[in-house]
Amino acid sequence: MKNILTAVCLMAGVFANSYASAQATKAPAYPLITHNTYFSVWSFTDELNESTTRHWTGKNQSLLGLIKVDGITYRFMGQKPVSYRTILADGDTKPYAVKYTENKPGDGWENPGFNDKNWKAGTAPFSDDPKMAKTLWKTRDLWVRRTFIYKKSMPVNKLILKLHHDDDAEVYLNGEKINVSPGANGDLLPVKVKGDLADKLKDGENVLAMHCVNTGGGAWLDAGIADEVKPPADDNLKTARQTGVLINATQTIYTFTCGDADLKLTFTSPLLMDNLNLLSRPVTYVTYSVKSNDGKTHDIKVYFGASADLARNKPNQPVIAQRFIQNQLSVLKAGTKEQPVLQKKGDDLRIDWGYLYIAAPVSAKATQFISNTSQAMGSFTGAPTTSTTAGGEAAFLNTVIPFGKVGSAAVEKYIEIGYDDLYPVQYFGKNLRPWWNKDGNKTMIGELKQAAIDYKTVMAKCKAFDDAMNVRTSAAGGLEYAKLCAIAYRQAIAAHMLARSPKGEILWLSKENFSGGFINTVDVTYPSAPLFLIYNPKLAEGMLNGIFEFSETGKFKHPFAAHDLGTYPFANGQTYGEGMPVEESGNMLLLTAAIAKAEGNALFAKKHWATLTTWTNYLIKEGLDPANQLCTDDFAGHLARNANLSLKAINGIGAYAMLADMLGDKATAAKYHTIAKDFVAKWMKMADAGDHYSLVFEKPDTWSQKYNLVWDKLLGLNLFPKSVYEKEIKYYLTKQNEFGLPLDSRKTYTKSDWIVWTATLADNANDFKALTDPIYKYATETSSRVPISDWHETTNGKQVGFQARSVVGGYFMKVLEQQWLKNK
Repeated sequence: MKNILTAVCLMAGVFANSYASAQATKAPAYPLITHNTYFSVWSFTDELNESTTRHWTGKNQSLLGLIKVDGITYRFMGQKPVSYRTILADGDTKPYAVKYTENKPGDGWENPGFNDKNWKAGTAPFSDDPKMAKTLWKTRDLWVRRTFIYKKSMPVNKLILKLHHDDDAEVYLNGEKINVSPGANGDLLPVKVKGDLADKLKDGENVLAMHCVNTGGGAWLDAGIADEVKPPADDNLKTARQTGVLINATQTIYTFTCGDADLKLTFTSPLLMDNLNLLSRPVTYVTYSVKSNDGKTHDIKVYFGASADLARNKPNQPVIAQRFIQNQLSVLKAGTKEQPVLQKKGDDLRIDWGYLYIAAPVSAKATQFISNTSQAMGSFTGAPTTSTTAGGEAAFLNTVIPFGKVGSAAVEKYIEIGYDDLYPVQYFGKNLRPWWNKDGNKTMIGELKQAAIDYKTVMAKCKAFDDAMNVRTSAAGGLEYAKLCAIAYRQAIAAHMLARSPKGEILWLSKENFSGGFINTVDVTYPSAPLFLIYNPKLAEGMLNGIFEFSETGKFKHPFAAHDLGTYPFANGQTYGEGMPVEESGNMLLLTAAIAKAEGNALFAKKHWATLTTWTNYLIKEGLDPANQLCTDDFAGHLARNANLSLKAINGIGAYAMLADMLGDKATAAKYHTIAKDFVAKWMKMADAGDHYSLVFEKPDTWSQKYNLVWDKLLGLNLFPKSVYEKEIKYYLTKQNEFGLPLDSRKTYTKSDWIVWTATLADNANDFKALTDPIYKYATETSSRVPISDWHETTNGKQVGFQARSVVGGYFMKVLEQQWLKNK
């Protein structure tokens, strides 16, 4: 960190203008609270007050912001989340009785008068997961009939159908088809229906009928009807005008005009990797700076509200909330009544154990109260409720901060948002505490107090780091590239959890967000690594430690590296359906070598030498001409004779030779370097396609990005002739589409992290920029408004899959190249 700050001072005059331009002003989604895969809140719209804030999965986790200027109230953050009143219970609300069959019924099965006496009686929801299902469903098709009573006299606002289907579903109400939903939607969500649902209901008995087809993978069927509650009218509430937004590495900064006052709103998640205690402290600062914009003095108050949804997986889980004063902090605390610690696993999940904290220094003279959702944006001032309350969808935590009379000089105050997740992950059967409380002697109140003490120091460090990173990334790859890095920084870090293993080792465990939900996936670690190799190689070690332990304890009984350690948050052993033997073994060898280069020694490799040797010998046997298997781009399917995968194996063998040399074993180094060089000659012959190298050996009509080649350059392995790099880059420049270079000749989609790796092979800034500028265009113009997806379509810039993944840490490959080449 000292070196970085020194660089900023020396280069400040030269790069001042570049730094200002390097701050990102547009992103697919904007990071607000970013600490780990559970504590992660974003704005999915360009205007902060245009939509409800969300968890990275897309589910509502509402944060609200209001400012009152001389009695006039302006909304600057969020919108009141839509709330629902149950009309017909879904399975999340309570199980319900149905008739069902798994055999195709006769015609008219969806009609009210159909005779279903021979159907089975069961309880919904239906699933293939015995832990979640009320009725187990293992067949391909399922037909369900549900009879219920509805009274037309019941006052309603807008009825909606809530449906959770996996996979294809069709829904009928009283014999009329009202919805067809393809695929799986992952949760109980409102779906479109044909016409007005209220008009289709009869006074008295009604029949809701559904057919669902499980086309593969999981199975689920559940539905209910709810009334969308009409929000109370508030004619006095105005909308603040957003005048700007800046995204830096650790901060997102908004500015607003609110009538006669201006507001600067800063979200700071101090993810500074040179201080693991600070990095792991799950506390975000929300800073408000207000001033008059008309030269007069105005009375100003600011309101902050947070839904208890931040502490639960589903909005109907009962919560308990408290208000108290402790350690010179005014505090609101909320968590589920159930507290099911480490009882769920999977991808599209939010935490429902541990506790959310909203804290303000007592000196800020804040008023805090607990309300239901409809009251949250009501009076603004609301009298405090009782100190403890329990509820379902109702709980909202409210804080009002008085600024008093404010003139043209800015006045600043802040609050803290923290989350105590108690035990965030399980590691080979043992529940682990988070790093900040690894010894079990810390409390969240203590961390909030320390965060308050550290506020000015931490904010200064974050500002210095952000400035330094913007200068550094601009110098490495240009302004657009720097903006990509600013967008990626917090996303890459917040897809991890930092813990200490029972052996005392660092564990930096990723979640494979929206691509399977696996924990510590090696081929997610691999693309993520450049960011951590730059700023703290010990975190890169923490990404490998669990995989080494899995093999070295004999739990993984194969001569190659495992794919993952389980399904998040359970790191108890691989759960991916098959291995990626060449892929993962090559990844582990290359990253171990990268750690050695970053740290200047091979001591980490020495600890695992026997395992590394086993994996290297596997690559010698199987890696040159790989059999039909998956690589990290598993969404593209199995592929034999994959030239890019072969590159990984060759570089992995070369990396082993490099490590042996660093350890002083010259004979082993020479032996394996010779093997790798011999493989290179064979590779060039098999992959030769004239003006490029092929995707599949001896199929010259194919091509692919050779992103794995970048390690030959960065590690100084000197295995491949420079002409290979040059030929590939020249060819890629002829294959680009509007939003980037396709991954290979099979499809027009791409992986943006791999484009940066591929572009780093270029020997000049113009070619690098030509290949990476379309990624920036994608990031700023995509219609897919989610935390940036690394898998997108190059023809229209739309997300294909994945979001909020750590692999965008791979965007920093160019910075890593600059760091290592300068250190030669």
